[in-house]
Amino acid sequence: MDSVAPFVLLLLPGLQWAAAEDTSWTYTGMVGQSEWSEHFPECGGSSQSPVDVVTSQTKYDPDLSPLTPLGYSQHGNRPFTLYNNGHTAVIELPDWMSLGGLPWLFSAVQMHLHWGSGGPSSGGSEHTINGQSAEAELHVVHFNSELYPNASVAMTQRNGLAVLGILIVTGEETNPSFNNIINYLSRVRHADQKVLIPAFDVQSLLPTDLGRYYRYNGSLTTPPCYQTVIWTLFHERVQISKAQLLKMETVLYSSRAEDPDRMLLQDNYRATQPLNHRVIFASFTAESGKELSSGEVTAIVIGIMCGCVGLAVIVRFIIKTVRSTSSWDVLTNNRPAPIQRLTKEAAMIPFQLKTSLCFNCLFIFSLANNTNSDGTIPDVTNLERVPSGFWVGLGLGSARQGHPGLGTSH
Repeated sequence: MDSVAPFVLLLLPGLQWAAAEDTSWTYTGMVGQSEWSEHFPECGGSSQSPVDVVTSQTKYDPDLSPLTPLGYSQHGNRPFTLYNNGHTAVIELPDWMSLGGLPWLFSAVQMHLHWGSGGPSSGGSEHTINGQSAEAELHVVHFNSELYPNASVAMTQRNGLAVLGILIVTGEETNPSFNNIINYLSRVRHADQKVLIPAFDVQSLLPTDLGRYYRYNGSLTTPPCYQTVIWTLFHERVQISKAQLLKMETVLYSSRAEDPDRMLLQDNYRATQPLNHRVIFASFTAESGKELSSGEVTAIVIGIMCGCVGLAVIVRFIIKTVRSTSSWDVLTNNRPAPIQRLTKEAAMIPFQLKTSLCFNCLFIFSLANNTNSDGTIPDVTNLERVPSGFWVGLGLGSARQGHPGLGTSH
């Protein structure tokens, strides 16, 4: 996450230290992130951000309730300010926007983005989950307005800031909400340029599910790296199109308009930092946040189908048994059937049910695996191609012969 110092600098020009920090560090080069701790001591602290979230090592906390954005959708007629600070694109947020669901009320300050450079192995997001990065990341910054008077004070104090982290992935569909930012990037191509843009619904940038997230104590992800941030990283990712990501990666420059050499603003993300003594809490259990693979979904579907077939076989057997018993009673002048014969039939029930169910399951797997050359499933109406053993398993071995719906009579 970029320091909120650029935002504070716009409001309080007397903060000369903020201006110096804003112009002295870079992601690579002489004062790149590997050298940050030499110039900004807190960047070498033990509670730095971002981090890699290893989901198997997170701790479920049932007290973590869904976050509540307050006023995010009530932007009014007041425009937003879009600003290129040389490190990212910053959108200043009005002070009536705030965040509920935390121990204190946090008022909105700004939001900004991090991205990569479009390479085949390029990252883009600052946080990672199980070692996997996303193409970009959105940060929404808030300060503790209950304990501190403004963001410049809060950023140096314990529990002073709360930042929402939203991982961004790419797909084919355009995300119209992000166009409210991306479409205006060309107006702030160079560092220190800013422009007014139409206000929009900030909540539309967030994931739909605000109840599943990871929580930990960390820091600003750029100098001065103050370790005063309550981080919330959402489990659900937000999608933008590849074209939108390309604009994000190629439109902005980290150099000023008057600089002789232009430098594209790319790879503006910090590498993940050691977790050390900290614990990452999750607002949901591993089962509720698990995303099923296609293989697992297929197995579940096949299991349900086999269960349905097995149930049908059981019902058919019960009906068949009841009819047989009723016919015997009529033929014997309503006398009960011999106990010995009924006992033998009952003894055969487990074997017949298991056999029928196994053959039905094998039949389903046979259809699923023996596809045609073009990848389609064979025509199940051509039942001549189905082994006769399956019909025996279904109890239709004898009925199939000569039946117009089950095959050709000979």
